[in-house]
Amino acid sequence: MSRSRRKMPIAGMTTAESDKAFKVAEHRRERRVVNAALSNAEDLPPARLFGNPWASEKDGKRRFDPARYPAGMRK
Repeated sequence: MSRSRRKMPIAGMTTAESDKAFKVAEHRRERRVVNAALSNAEDLPPARLFGNPWASEKDGKRRFDPARYPAGMRK
């Protein structure tokens, strides 16, 4: 894909490759807590307790200047 280019100059602010490991761990933690609550006939915890995006390795996305960072436009 030598000709593949980004259309928008927006990239993730991170040193991590992806959020996959964080998301897998958080979903596993949520499933365990929900299954325990269901087996004990308790109320389910709110979904906001799991997967806080500010606790992950990536901190969102930000626009960058493509003229200053041309390598950032490559996929």
